[in-house]
Amino acid sequence: MREATSLLLPDGPDGEARRAALIRDRLTLQPPPGLAGTGLCDLKLYRAGPSSGLSKLVGSVAPYWAHPWAGGLALARYMAERPDAVAGRHVLDLGTGGGLVAIAAALMGAASVTGIDIDAWAISAARLNADANGVGARFLQGDVADVALAGVDMILVGDLFYDKDLADTVSVVLASAVSRGIPVLVGDPGRKPLPRVHLLDVVEYPVADVGDPPGTASATGRVSRWV
Repeated sequence: MREATSLLLPDGPDGEARRAALIRDRLTLQPPPGLAGTGLCDLKLYRAGPSSGLSKLVGSVAPYWAHPWAGGLALARYMAERPDAVAGRHVLDLGTGGGLVAIAAALMGAASVTGIDIDAWAISAARLNADANGVGARFLQGDVADVALAGVDMILVGDLFYDKDLADTVSVVLASAVSRGIPVLVGDPGRKPLPRVHLLDVVEYPVADVGDPPGTASATGRVSRWV
């Protein structure tokens, strides 16, 4: 889970509806890069662009949930090529952001999908993205440290190791999951806090990362098993 975005509004009891309205108004549905020609070629997400105007609310860059990240793109590509990895499973997506990984899992046949994120804006965006793709994934606001593993038989983690403290917290959760026999797949472009000692690489892809110009893929996204 990334730091909660410092958007100035909306808040209050109608915050969810107001966030959804702003996302629909400011962002456009676009396909994530790198999935053309795969089983996820029709997937679309509300993504920020030069005219989104979100920088007026959050500072110099758009919030993280408005962009697909390299690790999430790698996981989505892997699921498109290997739908058996999630088909029929009860999937938990940690740090779901805009919901790319969770939605990909649902489209590839997961029995159920729950995405968790600390940021209310991410949850609003993920719900809108799920609706746009016709999937019934569930998205809940919460801290990764408090996540419940009951009923989960697959965990997906897309690009959540960008901060040392967060990486330490996620590592504890994943170690607990593996000790219970729950498989974990991690997608990451090799960010510095990534605990490589716990990872067994499965596959890698050239993928775009946040800030890449359209049509470019500056990162190598690895999909790994947590061991």
